[in-house]
Amino acid sequence: MAPTATYRLQLTPTFGFRDAAAVVPYLAGLGVSHVYLSPILECTPGSNHGYDVVDHGLLSAERGGYEGWQVLQSALREHGLGCVVDIVPNHMAVPVPQSRNAALWSVLRDGRDAATAHWFDIDWDAGGGKLVLAVLGCGLDEAIGTQQLSRDGDRLRYHEHEFPVAPGTEHLGWPEVVHAQHYVLTHWSNPAQPLNYRRFFDIDDLIALRVEDADVFQQTHRLVLELVHRGDIQGLRVDHVDGLADPAGYVDRLAEAAGDTWLVVEKILAPGETLPAEWPCAGTTGYDALRVLDTVWQDPAGLAELAAVYRRFTGEDRTYPDVEREAKRTVLAQLFTAERDRLLALASGQLPAVDRTLLGEALDELLVAMPVYRTYLEPGRKPDARDCEVLERARRAAAEQRPAAAAAIGEFTASLLDPATTELVVRFQQLSSALTAKGVEDTAGYRWHALVSSCEVGGDPGRRSDDPVAEFHEHAGRMAAAGMTTLSTHDTKRGEDVRARLATLTEVPAARAALVDELQAVDAAVDLPTRYLAWQTRLGAAPIDEERLTAYLRKACREAKLATSWTAPDPGYEAAVEHYARALAADARIDAFAGELRLGWISNLLAQKAVQLTMPGVPDVYQGAEGIHLALVDPDNRRPVDYGALGAVLADADRGQRPPSVRTDDPQRLKVHLTSRLLRLRRDRQDLFTRYQPLPAQGVAARHVLAFSRGGVVAVVPRLPVTLAGAGGFRDTTVALPSGSWTSLFSGTTHAGTVRVEQLLTDLPVAVLTREVSA
Repeated sequence: MAPTATYRLQLTPTFGFRDAAAVVPYLAGLGVSHVYLSPILECTPGSNHGYDVVDHGLLSAERGGYEGWQVLQSALREHGLGCVVDIVPNHMAVPVPQSRNAALWSVLRDGRDAATAHWFDIDWDAGGGKLVLAVLGCGLDEAIGTQQLSRDGDRLRYHEHEFPVAPGTEHLGWPEVVHAQHYVLTHWSNPAQPLNYRRFFDIDDLIALRVEDADVFQQTHRLVLELVHRGDIQGLRVDHVDGLADPAGYVDRLAEAAGDTWLVVEKILAPGETLPAEWPCAGTTGYDALRVLDTVWQDPAGLAELAAVYRRFTGEDRTYPDVEREAKRTVLAQLFTAERDRLLALASGQLPAVDRTLLGEALDELLVAMPVYRTYLEPGRKPDARDCEVLERARRAAAEQRPAAAAAIGEFTASLLDPATTELVVRFQQLSSALTAKGVEDTAGYRWHALVSSCEVGGDPGRRSDDPVAEFHEHAGRMAAAGMTTLSTHDTKRGEDVRARLATLTEVPAARAALVDELQAVDAAVDLPTRYLAWQTRLGAAPIDEERLTAYLRKACREAKLATSWTAPDPGYEAAVEHYARALAADARIDAFAGELRLGWISNLLAQKAVQLTMPGVPDVYQGAEGIHLALVDPDNRRPVDYGALGAVLADADRGQRPPSVRTDDPQRLKVHLTSRLLRLRRDRQDLFTRYQPLPAQGVAARHVLAFSRGGVVAVVPRLPVTLAGAGGFRDTTVALPSGSWTSLFSGTTHAGTVRVEQLLTDLPVAVLTREVSA
């Protein structure tokens, strides 16, 4: 049975199972039905995320181990809550020391003959029969000569790293023993000896698993499935399903093994893309809903004006698609050279008559032109129309970019669609997914700053919807009833309330342009696009201290990979950015501007939350986002949450001494009040949420209304509130309620028939009504 709502908790070494148990009473009072946990298995010591699993057979010791897990389960059962767990089938950690991962240690010791060699996605031939590990801070010869690499009994040691000495090589002297192992140690930036194992994106210390192998699936899922069958876990969230060799086969196998467990997959859908209907899961983790929800509160005309301001300020003459293509090419050349070369070798073997240089260009252009994260072609199966259409779009776009390689691009595309193609199509799809994630989410999104809140996971800042309300209704109408919806996650670049504030900028492009002109005078040796990013970040996350702003901008600039990067940081440039951040942090003009937008911001944050909690799907509340959520990207998203403060706010709301007011109340109180009432309604009256019907508004301010019926519930919220206030409010604008009598959840007033919108939105700028049932 699907949850009515989930609440995501980020487990860390300092917030473990017992800590989660302590907040269960609060979460039950808030109104969720299930607690949704980040990964729970044994991971790298000190990990704040848990995606770096080292042992699939153990619960995380740092998070409390089996005893802590039992404490949490007891608390959940006592308060009637279920448990959803995030699982990681794509990869394991390459930990330090390496002996912490026993399955990987076996491979390092015994090579391709190891009992667990089939676990890992390793190209042994590319490494000359050895596993290449880029862990040295210098060349191997230097590490040996300076004794940074040394022998310690049956192990080799390099600083905190350790590696096994293979059986049969113990007798060898130094340094012959180093070269006799089943692994090669190389400098972390050595392009002459690329890694020969698939990674999670470009992260060297996460090695990919071959979970398509039945034994690997069984070994890596045994404990989680035991907890499912024991009744401890009622739902599973699958991390990065697109990285797998056979996503459809994996979901089939997991669904069969987990029975009727609620199952959702982390899958980024492009606009217009849908999850494969044949997958036996409830839906995605909600980034598609997040994108559509964000768009509702953006003014299309204002977006166009803001893009013009951005171009004037920065001199940027390219479109976002241009920036995206360039970013993907950069990432392909810098981060995925080994994966690209492996694909080219496979393609050359399959298409020997095609010139290798042209074939390489064809490969590059097809990867860059992919309009979605990946296709789902399966070797031996005729491609379906969906995948054919995607690859045809990519072929046309690639040929347009590189006409000289058009014939090779066509042949490469045809080979991908040939059912007889095996490894090439699998590798192509895995790389296209990784390239899109790194090239778009983690590069282009940090290079395009016209409206930074549009650069979100799953977003498309190059696309402007002419009718966001109609697009929302279309999406909600086909939304899977048990798929997840979200506004914030551990991966969102900006928390939901940062985006809610920045959305108001689309309503005031002239005021924004004036502020930009004022800020241009701030003395800084920083490029204009970065300055444009910096002031929006300062505004969106206000109040924000100097330390957080500086840390965020450092990360953003490194992700952009222009003036500095993670692999080649530029201390001088980063110092200039930090100096600029300090100046912005102290700039009172930005705080004054945020104050002018306050009522519009509050309207947006409450409206988007109300819609998320009443629309089709299973809403997830990210930890702390029932209150004001002004987080930036990691590590902000894993900051400790003050549940004592939130609990006090909830208790105050429950006392109900007075109705909350948008003009007089703290936004935190308003949001907790709204969130708790809607979560409880979903939990206690599931019978009210049965279908979806748009309710079009009529009148002069109709475009400022989003309204819909769920059968027994009606939601009416405003959009573009700053423009609305400047135009004189709703005036004669009305909404026709479905038949019957309807009572406001927040004010208690009753309505029927055609109602003026301003009558529905009194103290709170949102209305949720429930149908009265005749006695």
